[in-house]
Amino acid sequence: GGWNHGRPHYVAGSIALSNCFRVKKRHIMISTTRTRLALTLSLTITASSIAAQEHWPQFRGPTMNATVADNPALPELWSETENVEWVADVPGLGWSSPVVWDQHVFLTTVTAEGEFEQPKPGLYAPRGRPEPPPLKHEWRVYCLDLATGNIRWQRSVRAGQPDFPRHMKNTYASETPTTDGERVYVRFGDLGLYTFDMEGRELWRVEIPDKRTRSEWGSASSPVLHEGKLIILYDNEEASWIAALDVTTGTELWRTNRDEVSSWATPYIWENEQRTEIVTSGVNRIRSYDLDGNLLWEMDGQMSWATIATPFSSHGMVYINSGYFRDQHRPAYAIRPGASGDISLRGDAHSNDYVAWYQPTAGNYNTSPLVYGDTYYSLLDRGFFEAYDATTGEPVYGRQRIRVGASFTSSPWAYNGKVFALSEQGDTYVMRAGPEFEVLGVNSLNEMAMASPAIVGNRLLIRTRSRVYSIRK
Repeated sequence: GGWNHGRPHYVAGSIALSNCFRVKKRHIMISTTRTRLALTLSLTITASSIAAQEHWPQFRGPTMNATVADNPALPELWSETENVEWVADVPGLGWSSPVVWDQHVFLTTVTAEGEFEQPKPGLYAPRGRPEPPPLKHEWRVYCLDLATGNIRWQRSVRAGQPDFPRHMKNTYASETPTTDGERVYVRFGDLGLYTFDMEGRELWRVEIPDKRTRSEWGSASSPVLHEGKLIILYDNEEASWIAALDVTTGTELWRTNRDEVSSWATPYIWENEQRTEIVTSGVNRIRSYDLDGNLLWEMDGQMSWATIATPFSSHGMVYINSGYFRDQHRPAYAIRPGASGDISLRGDAHSNDYVAWYQPTAGNYNTSPLVYGDTYYSLLDRGFFEAYDATTGEPVYGRQRIRVGASFTSSPWAYNGKVFALSEQGDTYVMRAGPEFEVLGVNSLNEMAMASPAIVGNRLLIRTRSRVYSIRK
């Protein structure tokens, strides 16, 4: 999710379909076998005890905290040719992250006939272009073979000229797909949702009428799965909402309206010791819902002007932040389970019964943070790195420059005692995890990159502007 995806980038309803959803059923296949869910429990465990990932089913992996167990077979050094198992060329433009189930690698892209403004690294053009490119586009879903990179299948879901804008650094394929091993669910922003079985047969689609987004940035919030429900968040400038769809038919199960402006954060399914809840980050309020769309708790986090970073959990808490680079207040929060009602901090307080800790300037802009071991790492888009104690919020070390000129949208990941950060310039900086900041090396692919990688088995999958790399020793 999100311009990374993961990027910009966005009361229980009746069983009847909302007017906002127009469902076209195509060869609906209702499985009689038990759904193999991809999402794993976010238990109170440290990164070192997380089992090796067999699947990478959604943005930032099963727990949305992109850390995996130490594995000496995972690559720590690579280039365009070194430790490269295969390279797959991907036409068009898309910042969606690859997701993996068994031997299936899914990703999205949008091609265009003719020349249009290409994205470039760094911060620029605070407002997007109000007019979409006047070219014929084609929205595509790809399934690659994990072992070879060969195309298993590719499908076109729409062709034509878009009638909604986007930021020129964003794409029309920035939302990351999700899969449960029976189906793959794809959201193309202001276009709709498309569901395929593992062999590429379209099962159903749901059109989502586009809404105006702040500064014409477009959308980026990715779908997430939980026990037969597909959760969609669409925060915009006209009518924001969160909804659940039935995974087999696309039927809307419930919808909750949100008093919210545009945001680009993917929602997070938080399975904690007390219950399962849907945590959302927004500019106006941080909110959590039960599995029927009812509000559980909320807080005025005095969030940043742009909310993009995705919530995630570790150490029994959920972490939520936002950090638009021009704002003085860029907050990060750690929330304990069991909250209800309004849990906003009062006055100068930095904690309360449910807010375990708060840091006023630890928030991220485009990237999502990371907890590895007992440390909370914050990667800033302008190339700075910070570390905090994950349980107390106390600083471990202050702001450190990774490299002058490096900019970041892709979210970091970690294994083998190291934290990896992929820059927009295509360079992955390898940093030592722990109490002291140290850059150990740089792995370059020499092409712009904004998608977050996938980690499965002994492989690291990195998507750049035009390619997907399988990195493997």
